[in-house]
Amino acid sequence: MKLIVTYIQPHKLNAVKKALFDAQIRKMSVTNALGCGQQMGFHESYRGSDIEVNLLKKIRIEIAVNDEFVKPTVDAIMTGARTGKIGDGKIFVLDLGACYRIRTGETGESAIG
Repeated sequence: MKLIVTYIQPHKLNAVKKALFDAQIRKMSVTNALGCGQQMGFHESYRGSDIEVNLLKKIRIEIAVNDEFVKPTVDAIMTGARTGKIGDGKIFVLDLGACYRIRTGETGESAIG
């Protein structure tokens, strides 16, 4: 079992969701996030003051999958999120120690579904 955490550009969310649905991945958690990486932000002027904006809007997606779905999930995210420019995002694949389905009490791979 793995937990896939990815950060993408907000305008690429629909493309990533479509690519995931096409790959039969339908369970995910999506949250708004702020961050910076190689993009390093930008400068803007507000009422005569120079302001450095280095925390940019991102989307964080978390998906718990069984081992056989790791590669299709990563491939789908890369297909939907890639523009070829700095700021496309990152994908992290973490080991998932345990999973429990609250409704049925299932554990492990069967709880992920």
